Amino acid sequence: MHTAEDGSPGRTLLAATPLIDGHNDLPWALRELFGADPGTAAAGRDLTRDQPDLHTDLAKLARGRVGGQFWSVYVPCSLTGHSAVTAVLEQVELVHELIARHPDRLALATTADQVEQVFASGRTASLLGAEGGHCLAESLGTLRALHRLGVRYLTLTHNDSLPWADSATDEPRAGGLSEFGERVVAEMNRLGMLVDLSHVADTTMRAALDATTAPVIFSHSSCRAVTDHPRNVPDDVLERLPGNSGVLMVTFVPRFVSGAIAEWDAELAAAMDAAGVKHSDLADRERFLASWSGRDRQPKATIEDVLAHLDHAREVVGVDHIGIGGDYDGCAELPAGLGDVSCYPALFDALLDRGWSTQDCAKVAGRNVLRVLRSAEAVARPRP
Repeated sequence: MHTAEDGSPGRTLLAATPLIDGHNDLPWALRELFGADPGTAAAGRDLTRDQPDLHTDLAKLARGRVGGQFWSVYVPCSLTGHSAVTAVLEQVELVHELIARHPDRLALATTADQVEQVFASGRTASLLGAEGGHCLAESLGTLRALHRLGVRYLTLTHNDSLPWADSATDEPRAGGLSEFGERVVAEMNRLGMLVDLSHVADTTMRAALDATTAPVIFSHSSCRAVTDHPRNVPDDVLERLPGNSGVLMVTFVPRFVSGAIAEWDAELAAAMDAAGVKHSDLADRERFLASWSGRDRQPKATIEDVLAHLDHAREVVGVDHIGIGGDYDGCAELPAGLGDVSCYPALFDALLDRGWSTQDCAKVAGRNVLRVLRSAEAVARPRP
């Protein structure tokens, strides 16, 4: 197999076609390291140099030929109401600070045309995606403000269900989408903001697909038929993507791509439940895992696990409805061969080695997502 460091076919492909990744949690990783102030967090590391404790820095982005990145402006479910709104605005500002500090490497993009223009300039097009509808505090005004600030997708839920949308990893509260949830989807369509169905319950996926007039995305999910995890997408929902023109952005999170790790994670969840600790709370999960007796039994994922999801998605929905959403800096470990954002050429080398055509790989890398962005832009309309 070719490596990411040589003149490999994957590197050649990504020099001509923008790799647009659907989800990267570097902004939250910087907040965790340096605090909530966006300026302090943005200046906390010299991202032009390799940062061994981060999956993402500007040096790795360049080696990985990342042409476009949806930066996650994530808010944990422990923050609610005005605190959640404040946090998401701080995270949006952090991304803008990063762009301002590195204008030779990054540029804001809010449209598909801008993504292509930034890519042509040799920089990484920086898009924003808000993870967790609780950051709206049930305000459509907040949604509109986020769009005005450059946010181009909203993940309807994170790990907890909301009064208006159910999460894949919590008890249902809305029965899919409530009437307000349908209003959120309609307003996102009007704004031209992508509806992101990662993290949501199957019922919410189906309800959103019924409600939307624009293509949806799954910014960082994989295939449930390959790995039985609630964060993955069942085939009956995948089969609706061609009719919607949406895209599944296959993720690399080990417990979502490896069946062995998913089974181990279910054991961890049972142990946490017995101890009265919430498995879906990421901070609680890491604290519990540090002392759990089963920690050392955790299996390891590989690039082959990710390739199995891409192959399955192509069989079920076709190559026009697949993208990539790595979730770098959003999980503690990555599959062997995909350890940081510099590894994207190796992934496309592997797809080409499996017989995927250059044209198909270009669609998966970014062309499909650009199509979805343009479709959302076409549906958008001014307020009456």
